Amino acid sequence: MADVLTYVLHNEGAFNKNSLGAVSEAAARAAEVGGEAHAVVVGGDDLTDELCQSLGAYGATKVFRAHAPEGLAQPVVDVMAKVIDEHGHGYALFGGGLLGFEIGAGLAARTQAGVTMEVTAVRAQDGKLVAERPVLQDSKISVSHYQGDLGIIIGRINAFEAHERDGAAAEVVDVEVTLSPWSTQARMVTRGEQRGADVDIEGADILVAGGRGLGKAEGFELAESLAGAFGASAAVAATRAVVDAGWYPYAAQIGQTGKTVAPKLYFAAGISGAIQHKVGMQASENIVAINKDANAPIFEFSDLGIVGDLNRIMPKLTEAIKARKGG
Repeated sequence: MADVLTYVLHNEGAFNKNSLGAVSEAAARAAEVGGEAHAVVVGGDDLTDELCQSLGAYGATKVFRAHAPEGLAQPVVDVMAKVIDEHGHGYALFGGGLLGFEIGAGLAARTQAGVTMEVTAVRAQDGKLVAERPVLQDSKISVSHYQGDLGIIIGRINAFEAHERDGAAAEVVDVEVTLSPWSTQARMVTRGEQRGADVDIEGADILVAGGRGLGKAEGFELAESLAGAFGASAAVAATRAVVDAGWYPYAAQIGQTGKTVAPKLYFAAGISGAIQHKVGMQASENIVAINKDANAPIFEFSDLGIVGDLNRIMPKLTEAIKARKGG
């Protein structure tokens, strides 16, 4: 079958942005190969019929609901493996993030299916889905074709956009599953969102990223002030060198070994623009770079470059933003 199954993460009564993007992508691609988009959600009494049905607005026609711990990978693998075995889904699609990678890899091992990670695009070809992912430091594109009954696709963070539509409420199907012995060995003690600032960097519309050019840990006060001027939709991020030096939390790291982001506006303050950082933020809609080195690589792929002392530029920019927003 050509039906596509997605896993939808939720917390405090709201679905994860990247998961909703996966549902939207699944709906669009499934339609091209004659299938439907279905979703799996796990949790407890917080998973109301109304909440599950709301996934219909993103293209899911059916939602499989299971009573299992949310936020842990192995219980979700158990649930998805059972749903796929009973309903014959042709593909499983994940929106990215550490949990999505862990579940997708576990599901691939459980089902002996082919898996592609860090996918940036999915398309239909000859009645089947193929996945595209950048390789060789994003200089080439690798295309994955799937053999067998199941293909597993794990996207990069923010690779798939969530689109609401006028869809009917999704059908909710309760699933009874017996968890594997190893799936009960871990338990959730407390749950929260790891953040580099007041807003999750993967979901922020505006990011102010700082590099070694900020000079010291205290230099991030400039980035925090600028992000604060933009409001709740903005967050602060950092390069690997900065977090390795202890200037800012690892949760805020962007780059090849950090997180991949795609905000509407990305400020790069004191960042040289090495390829390892570029692969984590090059999908940003608008990139503004501030650097005293006119030959910094960051200027090669920025939409706007400012050559100068960021210690003078950023405070003035912060004040200008505050003035424009009325305080």
